[in-house]
Amino acid sequence: MDLRFTEEERAFRLEVRRFLQEQLPRGIHDKMLEHRSLTKEEVVAWQRVLNRRGWATPSWPREWGGPGWTAVQRYIFLDELHQFPAPEPVSFNVSMIGPVIGTFGSPEQKARLLPRIANLDDWWCQGFSEPGAGSDLAALTTSAVREGDHYVVNGTKMWQGMGHRADWMFALVRTDPAARKQAGISFLLIDMKSPGLTVQPIITIDGRHEVNTVFLDNVRVPVANRVHEENRGWDVAKFLLGNERTGIARIGMSKYLLRRARRIAAEVPSGEGCLADDPVFRRRAAEIEVELQALEVTQMRVLAGMEAHSDKPDPRSSILKVKGVELRQAASELLLRAAGPLALPAEGEFDPPNPVDPAADTEWAGTIAPVYFVLRAASIYGGSTEVQKNILAQAVLGLPK
Repeated sequence: MDLRFTEEERAFRLEVRRFLQEQLPRGIHDKMLEHRSLTKEEVVAWQRVLNRRGWATPSWPREWGGPGWTAVQRYIFLDELHQFPAPEPVSFNVSMIGPVIGTFGSPEQKARLLPRIANLDDWWCQGFSEPGAGSDLAALTTSAVREGDHYVVNGTKMWQGMGHRADWMFALVRTDPAARKQAGISFLLIDMKSPGLTVQPIITIDGRHEVNTVFLDNVRVPVANRVHEENRGWDVAKFLLGNERTGIARIGMSKYLLRRARRIAAEVPSGEGCLADDPVFRRRAAEIEVELQALEVTQMRVLAGMEAHSDKPDPRSSILKVKGVELRQAASELLLRAAGPLALPAEGEFDPPNPVDPAADTEWAGTIAPVYFVLRAASIYGGSTEVQKNILAQAVLGLPK
């Protein structure tokens, strides 16, 4: 198996890199370098820049309006975004609801929604998890009772990302309470401006407002907003959750965190030199770098398998999720150690601290502790580490359930 990039793939990487250097607005790039939050307007503007180039929907085939890239091209594109760093296209739109509409949507839904999803004319969010139905998603209880041409929806959605920015939510609801858990679920598209829908913020440990609780109190949803057949929403959910696997390791993100840690360490005094010269720091940085190289080889093996069997999910992608998260967390911890007390933000959301160290003059470090804290949750979202290990045990090692 030849895991080297072809000449065409290396040329594509350079094309992506030049595009980012020329087209990413300086203000957005500066925020990404320092792990600061982007405004909704900045995210929308950048996605539209990508869309004009035809790159806002990297996983979409040409018939949906996407670039029709290979799995390797998608990996290269995301890797360059993560290392530059630049914002990814909004995943709720292009990696989740877009492929769902392209695969299960009616002709009218495809024609109306796919262009708006790609251009971020509509910002989408996900309504899956509920109190008591997170890891066991099929235990959800939000109900949708049909009344003529509408469903009346009642329930609560938890840990709902970016709902305060969203125009629409795709949600799993229970339409047949008498059926077995997976069999009585439908997939609905819900307007976030609907009467009876309330968004309540949840402030996470990093101090940001990114997730919410959404309350649905007699929210009326047109039957025309159902995707796929009634009570067949579980099929849609399984497709959505298993659809996007090429960037799951987030190797480029870890590389950027490691690079930033080394840059800060080179400016922090330690003994007669700087922290970057400290043998303990150097050894840990080298360990992370070596493991990232090993993970990248594993990523390429998985991608090669996907190219050969593109119609089947590769259970080895769970390795990428588990190890990718571990290395992102390790790199963020090294970054935290390098920044020291500068890693803690002052009052307000990520206000830079008062300079108390030479590093503060050259590196705005007040977002580092929040990044470290929030990455603890990466072991849970997108499929918990425990679930991924069960998948590997059964599907790769062949162990019994």
